Amino acid sequence: MSTRRLCASAALLAAMLGAACAQPTAPPAPPSPDAPDAKVALDTVSADRVKAHMATLADDAMEGRGPGTPGYERALQYVEGAIREMGLAPAGESGGFRQRVPLRNGTASAADSRIAITGPSGRHPLQYGVDALLGADHLRETVTLDEAPVVFVGYGVSAPMLGYDDYAQAGDLTGKVVAYLSGAPAKFPSNERAYFSSGAVKEAEAVKRGAIGTVSFTTPDDPRFRWDVSVATSAQGGFSWLDASGRPNRGDAALRGSVSLNHSGVTRLFEGTPKPLTQIFADAAASIPQSVPLPTRLSVTTQTRHRAVDSANLVARLEGSDPVLRQEHVVYVAHIDHFGVGTPMHGDAIYNGAHDNASGVAIVLEVARAYRALPTPPRRSVIFLFVTAEEWGLLGSDYFARNPTVPKDSLVANLSLDMPFLYHRLVDIVPYGAQHSTLADPVAKAAAHLGIGLATDPIPEQVLFIRSDHFSFIRQGIPALFIKSGFQTGDPSKDGSAINAGYRRDVYHKPNDDMSQPFDFEAGAMHARLNFLIGWLVAQTEARPGWNPGDFFGQVFGPTS
Repeated sequence: MSTRRLCASAALLAAMLGAACAQPTAPPAPPSPDAPDAKVALDTVSADRVKAHMATLADDAMEGRGPGTPGYERALQYVEGAIREMGLAPAGESGGFRQRVPLRNGTASAADSRIAITGPSGRHPLQYGVDALLGADHLRETVTLDEAPVVFVGYGVSAPMLGYDDYAQAGDLTGKVVAYLSGAPAKFPSNERAYFSSGAVKEAEAVKRGAIGTVSFTTPDDPRFRWDVSVATSAQGGFSWLDASGRPNRGDAALRGSVSLNHSGVTRLFEGTPKPLTQIFADAAASIPQSVPLPTRLSVTTQTRHRAVDSANLVARLEGSDPVLRQEHVVYVAHIDHFGVGTPMHGDAIYNGAHDNASGVAIVLEVARAYRALPTPPRRSVIFLFVTAEEWGLLGSDYFARNPTVPKDSLVANLSLDMPFLYHRLVDIVPYGAQHSTLADPVAKAAAHLGIGLATDPIPEQVLFIRSDHFSFIRQGIPALFIKSGFQTGDPSKDGSAINAGYRRDVYHKPNDDMSQPFDFEAGAMHARLNFLIGWLVAQTEARPGWNPGDFFGQVFGPTS
């Protein structure tokens, strides 16, 4: 054979071998909840450890875990010790587990602040803590409103895409105060209703339209209305986080007063209004848009005391096994903080926060232990995030989601654990957020594997979708889940709806949220298994989670995949 033919044959053979080698490999099979690795991890979850973690974090020695307090520091040290003992890697700042979160506490001074309403019968001061409360001003120490005209704008919601707009007939609001009801129209889908119930969303809409102040109040039958709790928590003020230049993340210079009214204050505000309050409440219940100029004027002086507070998140990481996907992260989050030592109720001033949220922290710690038990780490990496100041506006999670300690575009999904409801056996769940993204698939598979049913939101009026740390990730365009127990109990003698209502009325955000309650710790273990399995399926799946085409939250906050 000639040299030329030999070379040609060799080249052809090399090309054929190269083509064979270049054939694409088959994608990995979809992960299965039945995988042996998953079973090993699930079998490690312990109800006793859930109980032990809760008991430690909710002990009086933790003093209610208020941000910036010695009790919060003790809680941080306990959780950090637990994640160190598991062998998780630090993923905070400077090679440690902590991410510093600088906070500013602002408290409206009851003694130095003033609220008055001028109406047809004259000028009437409102009694602070009885008729009204003021929101702290995070930007200024003193700010005033003087005889500002007031316009009632229904729920304060502008949602043309949902066929509803309270502002459509409101006219020019420049230099005026807008008054609105808490909540959002009942005709909205549950999670959209929650979004438009957000105080931040309403405030931004008011400012956009030229308002210089806001007044909020509830209907007489609002199940969330608990004036005693509002007064107690307002005594501790509010928090904002500070950016690198020291500017708080909350507050708008255009707003010169933020008032919350008790029902006595509402009656005074609507004095002389042609449209009776009974009709206003009836139209709100019927989801009818409203705007009514009021014959009253509002005067407010807000005196705010500012105090710098240093707090921190904890961030731990388990590195994934896939050389490419390990650069991406599934994030679990639970908030450590609660209300600390505050206004006494029935002789108790320590707000222990056993259910809210020692339970969530305990469950995330068990989830982390399950991941560490895997014979092979998941393909994606996993972040375990324990945050501060959730009770004050999701501040710790918002700070992390905006300033993550890993590349922001590496965050692919979030699962939040926050008072999942441990008062009966876990029979069914409400997976808040699942219907908006491809996370619905791993939720359905994990629940089916564990024999847990799926339910729709039984209490949309509680607007739970915006009320925990998952929402900080959604606002950054990251699909997220917030899973709560449903109302099924598996016991005819236990009414899940009544138990839930009783907790929210008698225990939620009060000092008696302690370990004396009849918790079902096996339900906590089942929440840990469920959330582990969902996150593991996400971490094992080739495709990154994405928003459903045309989804409301995908359009508002992130690209539609």
